[in-house]
Amino acid sequence: MANFEELGVSETLRKAIEEMGFVMPMPVQEAVIPHLLDNSEDKQNDLIALAQTGTGKTAAFGLPLLQRLELTEKSTQAVIMSPTRELCLQICDDLRDFGKYMEGLRVTAVYGGAPIDSQIRQLRKGSQVIVATPGRLVDLIERGVADITSATTIVLDEADEMLNMGFSDSINAIFEQLPEQRRTLLFSATMSREVERVAKQYLHDYKEIVVGSRNEGAENVDHTYYMVHAKDKYLALKRIVDFYPKIYAIIFCRTKIETQEIADKLIQDGYNAESLHGDLSQPQRDQTMQKFRQHTVQLLVATDVAARGLDVNDLTHVINYGMPDDTESYTHRSGRTGRAGKKGSSIAIIHTREQFKVRAIEKIIQKKFNKGTLPSPTEICKKQLFRVMDQISKVDVDDETINPFLEEIQRHFEYFDKDDIIKKIVMREFGRFLAYYAEEPDIEEPVDKKNRKGEKEGRRKGNDGRDRGPERRAEKGYARLFINLGKAEGFYPGEVMQFINQHVSGRGKGGQAKRQEVGHIDLMSHYCFIEVPERDAKNVMAALDGTNYHGRTVRCNAEGTGKPEGTFDASVRRNKRRDDGRPVMKPSKKRNTQRGEFSADDWRALMSAKDIELKGNEPDFTEEGWARRRPKKKK
Repeated sequence: MANFEELGVSETLRKAIEEMGFVMPMPVQEAVIPHLLDNSEDKQNDLIALAQTGTGKTAAFGLPLLQRLELTEKSTQAVIMSPTRELCLQICDDLRDFGKYMEGLRVTAVYGGAPIDSQIRQLRKGSQVIVATPGRLVDLIERGVADITSATTIVLDEADEMLNMGFSDSINAIFEQLPEQRRTLLFSATMSREVERVAKQYLHDYKEIVVGSRNEGAENVDHTYYMVHAKDKYLALKRIVDFYPKIYAIIFCRTKIETQEIADKLIQDGYNAESLHGDLSQPQRDQTMQKFRQHTVQLLVATDVAARGLDVNDLTHVINYGMPDDTESYTHRSGRTGRAGKKGSSIAIIHTREQFKVRAIEKIIQKKFNKGTLPSPTEICKKQLFRVMDQISKVDVDDETINPFLEEIQRHFEYFDKDDIIKKIVMREFGRFLAYYAEEPDIEEPVDKKNRKGEKEGRRKGNDGRDRGPERRAEKGYARLFINLGKAEGFYPGEVMQFINQHVSGRGKGGQAKRQEVGHIDLMSHYCFIEVPERDAKNVMAALDGTNYHGRTVRCNAEGTGKPEGTFDASVRRNKRRDDGRPVMKPSKKRNTQRGEFSADDWRALMSAKDIELKGNEPDFTEEGWARRRPKKKK
């Protein structure tokens, strides 16, 4: 392996990075730096580098970029785009640290969520490198403050994330301002279709460098999933956290509401946790991230958008509180741990209907998920007890400090023997877990439908006798309710939860409005089924039934007691009879006979009618078999 000097990095830059602890280059740096420092004409100009987050990509493009700058010029020579404010600031700080011995270097960060006036003042002073989020950079260009027409290098860091966040239009607008003769560098964790589109549109004669393999999960990350019922997800999360006393993790949730709810629950239960989502102000997000990076906060509960681009060292776990909808999001999540050669663990808490997502991700990252078994209360208590014992044994005793108080301490404990004192110390530190898990049962694992006994007995049959698949049943402890609203009415999961919480009343701790717990949601075109705890079923039905949703009266009842609106019941029609036992005949629709129009069964009027014009050619009744039915095809 070559060192930084052999890669061509200047002495000025090497001096700075050695002080930062850079000894030997990482694989992505070893592959990228020589290519970017090579000025030969036959070299490919542009570059695509695929590597996981935390592999040293900032130094890979940052060191050559700084080395090629003309420090005597104040015009913008390089533009670096990043998806988030946090990553933008991080890149800017890293470049300043790399170039601390480069006299005249000016690197400016511009991003949304901060006062634009101060950023304008910095740009007007001149800056060789602009590190920006796409939206804010476009704003500054339109104001005539940011001039990138002379930039010879453009870097798209975390390109896949930028495109997933909807920055395509902003990126297009920025490229329109750049000169034709430029070097475009694209760094990404995955090679998605959107990334390929951008590469074809803006990169020319590019070289592709892949560290690892395309769309691969980090090599140092173990992937595990735990299957539980929806109602047990939070309990499962607590057990996982309790089983790893030294855990330092990000917990990913799907929505802002869920993120805040989980964080609040963890804090109430005594865990060192904070939330990070889009509803927080920028100062709040900065403060949370500062505490998390300083290890003041142990658990960060975040949404995908809020956590994009986060670079946190020594992260032990990434916990997926449910699987994301796409594989790329999972790749980004799991890539937060197992960085810089360290081991990490990616854990997913799922229910049975998310198994297919696990299988799909396995095919993409070419790694097998381990099916985990949640630790028992006994196992967790043992783990926590050993932690307490280890902490006590490692306490350094300062005799000089404690000696003045020793006599009083000994007098206080003179009637206690050593065993009692040890027990009291351990109980003080360990009692919370013993009290919680004393009578806590094991969490029941859902039974796979394929292996469920009597599966055929519970399968649905259609009117034609065909098998319609396994019958959906509510989870244990839950009731399944019918609502006459579906996708056609715009009744999607988010709207379902909002509608339920709007009408179902209840108060939680501190008098705050309590959110209704909901399990599985099955959405059809014009109706849906929801699962709620059995204790809440009557209250939910009473609250929702008869309400109004966008002009439609809502029906809500227990499954089996009602029928989806608009469905056809053939049995009612077939069995409908008069009091005398004769079947009810549908009355014919009479038409105006004066106009030559008759009902289909009024044959007498038809025979007596005159001046009826036939459409088409008159059939030849002498032709044999003209009205014969076609024979049925043999099966």
